[in-house]
Amino acid sequence: MKILIDTHIFLWMLSFPDKLNEKRRYSIESRANEIFLSSMSIAELMIKHSIGKMNIDFDPLGMAEKTGVEIMNFSGTDAMLLGKMPLHHKDPFDRMIIAQAIANGLPVMTDDPKFLKYECKVV
Repeated sequence: MKILIDTHIFLWMLSFPDKLNEKRRYSIESRANEIFLSSMSIAELMIKHSIGKMNIDFDPLGMAEKTGVEIMNFSGTDAMLLGKMPLHHKDPFDRMIIAQAIANGLPVMTDDPKFLKYECKVV
């Protein structure tokens, strides 16, 4: 199965794996699954780092590669969906991740309950 992970899931994988329940850890570690991180998550991390909201003292691209997480580029098709989505969620990065999941037919691994208000599967 292909799974798109939310930004916080990626951070938990790297720094707080105990925050991931056993089912999620298994899903991430299973070779039967392909785990994707949105390029918008990389943008979110870098913007938050640049404005001092978050300290990123590692290379997110390098860590994604090291952990077997593939980067999924945000496409124009993904972006077009943003104009049709209701404003249940106001965080622009989360909205882009939701749009990307819907456009690509992927479930999203997240703890954010607002994702459930959209037509994307949450795992």
